[in-house]
Amino acid sequence: MSLPRLRESLTLALIGLLPFHAFFVTVLTKMIAGSNHAPLPALAAWKELLLALILLLALVEIAQEWKVESGKWKVDWIDACILTLFLLSLLISNFQLSTAKFLLGFKYDLLPLIAFLILRRVPWSHHFQFALIRILIAVGCIVAAYGILAEFLPLRFFVWLGYSDLHSLYIANAPLAPYQELEGGMMRRAQSFMSGPNQLGLWLLIPLGVLLSQSNVEETKKWKRFARMAIIFLALLYTFSRAAWIAAAVMMIVTFVRSTIAVHAKKLCITILGFIACFGIALALLFPSVFFRIHSSSDHLRKPVEAVKIMIAHPFGLGLGSAGPASNHFSDTCVALPKNSDWSWAKNRSDLCVFVDSVQVQPTDRTCSCPLLTENWYLQIGVELGVIGFVLYLVLTILVLKRLLLTTNHLSLTTSLSFLGLSIAALFLHAFEDSAVAYTMWILIAIALQNLRK
Repeated sequence: MSLPRLRESLTLALIGLLPFHAFFVTVLTKMIAGSNHAPLPALAAWKELLLALILLLALVEIAQEWKVESGKWKVDWIDACILTLFLLSLLISNFQLSTAKFLLGFKYDLLPLIAFLILRRVPWSHHFQFALIRILIAVGCIVAAYGILAEFLPLRFFVWLGYSDLHSLYIANAPLAPYQELEGGMMRRAQSFMSGPNQLGLWLLIPLGVLLSQSNVEETKKWKRFARMAIIFLALLYTFSRAAWIAAAVMMIVTFVRSTIAVHAKKLCITILGFIACFGIALALLFPSVFFRIHSSSDHLRKPVEAVKIMIAHPFGLGLGSAGPASNHFSDTCVALPKNSDWSWAKNRSDLCVFVDSVQVQPTDRTCSCPLLTENWYLQIGVELGVIGFVLYLVLTILVLKRLLLTTNHLSLTTSLSFLGLSIAALFLHAFEDSAVAYTMWILIAIALQNLRK
C-alpha cells in the first residue's frame, strides 16, 4: 500500500471512530480496571497516537516532494496566524512552572491547528473524499439514533457499562457521567456515545452540514436524505444545546439564501425550518425552563465578562492550560447550586466542592479552586494567550471562512457550513474542546483548502 493510500485509510478510521471515543474508553476501562475507575490514559490517548501517525506519514510525503514542488509549500496568511499562535504559546508558557498544563492546553488549543497546517499540504484523492462523506453520514445517523434511544435507558444500564452513578457532573478523576439533566431534573439531555450533550450537539453540525450541502439528489434518494436529516435534527433537539440550535438554524438559513437548486429542495428547507420554528415555539411556551434556564444562562453572561476582566488584568495571557477544559484537570470539581437548594446529597462526596448561591458550603476546611471556564472559545484563547492570541485566533477564523466561501464542490460546501456553525457556537461554548469536533473539522478544512489550492 502506498503512503498516500495508507494515510487516507488511517484518516478515515480516525474520523469514523472519534465520535465513539468516550463510550469505548469508558467500557474498556471497566473491563480492565473495574467499576468506579477514571478513564485509563493509555486508552484515551489512542486518537492522538493515530493522528501522530497520520501526520508522520504526511511529513514523509512532503519531504519526498519538497525538491520537486517546493513552491507548493509556501506559507500564506492562514499558516502565518497558526505559526504565530504556536510561537506565542511557547513564549507565554515559558513562564509557567507546569509542563502538564502546557501539554494539555496544547492538545486542546493548538494540536488541531498543527494537524491542519500539515495535512493541507498533501493531496487527497476523490475516492477518499467520497468515502469520507459517506462515513460522516453513516456515523452521524448511528450516533443520533443511539442518542435518542439512550433517553429511555435506565441509569443502572449505564453504570453496568462503566459510567458514573452520578449524572450531570463532570469529575476529572472519576468515570464519565452517563447523561445530564435539565435544571429541575425534568428530562435528560441526549449525549449518545459522547462525553456530554453540548459535545454531541456540536459534532452533529458536521453531518448536518453534509446533508444540507447535498444539492443534487436523485428523486429516488430524496426520502433517504429527509430521513437522515430528521433523525439528526431529532437528536440535536434532544441535546437541548441552545448554542448548537442557533448554529444549526444559521446553517439552514445560509443554505436557503445561497441555494440555486430546484424548487423541491427549497420547499424541503422551508418545511424543515418551519417545523423547527413551530416545535421550538411550542416547547418554549409549554416548557419555558428548557429555553430560559436561569442558572445556565447567568453563567453564559457572567463568565465571559470575568474572562474579559482577566484579559485586561493579564494582557499577555496566563499560558496554555490555564482556562477552558484543560483547567478541569488541575482544579476542584465545583457544583454551583441556586439559592435555597438541597445539597445534602453531596455530603458524603468529599471530592465535590459545593456552592449554594455563590457561597461555599462544602468543604469547610479549605477554599476550593474551581476551573476557569469562559463559556466562549475565543475568550478562552484570550485568557491563555493574551490579547494578541485573541486577535490572531479571530483573524484565523475569518480568513478560513473567507477562503472556504470561494470553494464550490460538495466537501467544501459541507466544510464551510459546518465551520460557520461551529464558529458561531464558539461564542457561547468551548466549541472545539472535543477531539471529535476539533480533529474532524480541521481535517475537513485542510482537505477543502487543498482542493482550492489545486
